[in-house]
Amino acid sequence: MTMMSEFRQFAMKGNVVDLAVGVIIGGAFGKIVDSLVQDIIMPPIGRLFGGLDFANYYIPLNNQAMNLPLAEAKKAGAVLAYGNFLTILLNFIILAFIIFQMIRVMNKLRRAEEAPAAAATPEDVLLLREIRDSLKK
Repeated sequence: MTMMSEFRQFAMKGNVVDLAVGVIIGGAFGKIVDSLVQDIIMPPIGRLFGGLDFANYYIPLNNQAMNLPLAEAKKAGAVLAYGNFLTILLNFIILAFIIFQMIRVMNKLRRAEEAPAAAATPEDVLLLREIRDSLKK
């Protein structure tokens, strides 16, 4: 079997295709969460703390001025951009929480589907019970 045919066989398996779809949807969902955090959640939090933009919080490491925007401070040298880190951390927490909730709902649905199937008594057992009951009479 050649390497190309092995790769084709691997790539056409259902799990690989499902994984590819999941990665694509996850990337798009990540952008939505990123926009949610940067455009909707962080501005009110920044306003609550005096109209500050968290994305521009940094500690200069090369004697840059503190009043420069983050992009200009990075051009002037290394900076410790902790405000950007806080924004990305909040993105991650929201994304992880949403994924946790989705998995939780899926597990509940899966358990609900499995419960009736386990409760069904096989037909032969029912017939044996009927025979037993009729013999007792």
